[in-house]
Amino acid sequence: MNKKRSIKKLDLQALTMAAECLKALAHPHRLQIVQLLLSGKRLSVNEIAQACELNQPTTSDHLRLMQRCGFLSSQRDGRTVYYEIAEPHLADIMACIQSRFG
Repeated sequence: MNKKRSIKKLDLQALTMAAECLKALAHPHRLQIVQLLLSGKRLSVNEIAQACELNQPTTSDHLRLMQRCGFLSSQRDGRTVYYEIAEPHLADIMACIQSRFG
């Protein structure tokens, strides 16, 4: 159970960037949004807000923060903005969370 894994050491700058991005995920609503978007379907802000029982401005703030870290991408279609997962490793992070807390 306690397998040794070869993990490359990162420099302090890379670790600082990683910590900042992990902070962006360190919120239950943001993790809920990631779970929702991992279904593979791109969703609008309003669809995400409704599914997560959040208001639209709060949802937009969460999405903007995760997009700045490169976790999400967005595409505008008329007046509607759709979001989807841009970072494939989010699935691994969520699998780790599920394994630990599920």
